[in-house]
Amino acid sequence: MNKVIVLAPHTDDGELGCGGTIAKLCSENKDIFYIAFSTCRRSLPAGWEPDTLEIEVRNATRVLGIKPENLIILDYDVRVFPENRQKILEDLVYYNKQIQPDTIFMPSVRDIHQDHNTIAMEGIRAFKTHTILGYEMPWNNLSFNTSAFVILNEDHIETKSNALMEYKSQLHRPYINRDFIYSMAKIRGVQIGEKYAESFEMIRAIY
Repeated sequence: MNKVIVLAPHTDDGELGCGGTIAKLCSENKDIFYIAFSTCRRSLPAGWEPDTLEIEVRNATRVLGIKPENLIILDYDVRVFPENRQKILEDLVYYNKQIQPDTIFMPSVRDIHQDHNTIAMEGIRAFKTHTILGYEMPWNNLSFNTSAFVILNEDHIETKSNALMEYKSQLHRPYINRDFIYSMAKIRGVQIGEKYAESFEMIRAIY
C-alpha cells in the first residue's frame, strides 16, 4: 500500500472504518487520499453551522496525518446517493485517473445504508483493477466477512480516537466513543493474536 484512496460516503465514515489503518499508513509516509462525498448538512443537529462537518473532517484528517491537499470534499446530498449513481461513478473514474492509487478502502458491500452501498457498488466498478478492502461499520453490517486484518498499535488507535473526537457535532452518536473504538480494535486484535487490529472485507486483491 503506497498510494491509497479512502472513500467516505459521509464525513467521519473513513475515520470510523479505517482510521487506525490510515494513522499507521501516514506514520509510514504512505500517500493517503481521502474523498468525502457529503458533508451531511441536512443531518446536522439543530444549532450547528452548515459548514460544521467540512471543518470537522479537515481537522480529523489532519490529526490522522493526511495532507490537507489530499482531502477531497464533494457536495452530494445525504441519503440520496442512489439517485446520483452515474455522477458518483464518473467522479470515481476521474479520481482514479488523477491519483492512480494501488489500494482502495471503502464501505463493505454488505453495508445496508443506501449511501454507503452506492459508494461500494460504484467503487467496485471504478476501481476493478485495484486492490479493494471494505471497511467495517457494525451498525450498518448485518454480516461482515473478516477476511483481512491490519495489525495496529496503541498509538494508531489513540490517533483514530483523537481524530473522531474532532467531530464535536457527532459526539451524541454511540460509536463516536473512545471505549467503543478501543473495544472494536481489541476484538479484532484477539482474532489474530495481536493487541489491536482493524478488520476488512477483501473484495479484490491484486499484487
